[in-house]
Amino acid sequence: MSDTDSSDHSSDLTEEDRLLFLQSVGSVNPIQHDRAQLIRDRPAPRPTPHLNDELQVMDELLSHEIDPDVMISGEEITFQRPGLQNKRMTRLRQGRFRVQEELDLHRMNSEAARKSIEYFISRARHDGLSCVLIIHGKGLRSKGTGPVLKDLTAQVLRRIKPVMAFTSAKPMDGGTGAVYVLLRSLSGLMGRREGKSI
Repeated sequence: MSDTDSSDHSSDLTEEDRLLFLQSVGSVNPIQHDRAQLIRDRPAPRPTPHLNDELQVMDELLSHEIDPDVMISGEEITFQRPGLQNKRMTRLRQGRFRVQEELDLHRMNSEAARKSIEYFISRARHDGLSCVLIIHGKGLRSKGTGPVLKDLTAQVLRRIKPVMAFTSAKPMDGGTGAVYVLLRSLSGLMGRREGKSI
């Protein structure tokens, strides 16, 4: 490109072209700064209550049998057998016991899940394990019946005497879709039988 090509072409415009341009564009205000405001203030979100959902939850709460020994806090479940030190329960809730084995109940029906839990706990005790994880899922696929396997897991574990406690897992281990289970050790039982303090 030569210097003549890059020169200002405004001189090529006739007075008539300039007037036509100004009429087309109209009046303009000069820009005060060179930054555009990209994000506008968003209106505050307004919650919209779902009355039908709330009524359904109330119906489900009233239709389930309440078990006072199993505490349900939000979606979390927890159970502590009398005699277990609160300090050990706190450690279990914090996920500070090493999980030695796990059982996944996904895709099982209630009967298969019940038998699997009973067998799993029996085998864990036989193998001398003290902390295991049971993955029951969150019940998101349960159609209107709530978390079937979660409720079943709590009921079955509560009935098994060697289960000292259970509580919903930390998010890294499945969160409210799994429980840590603390088992009474066989060695502790043997020590008690022999008259030794535990």
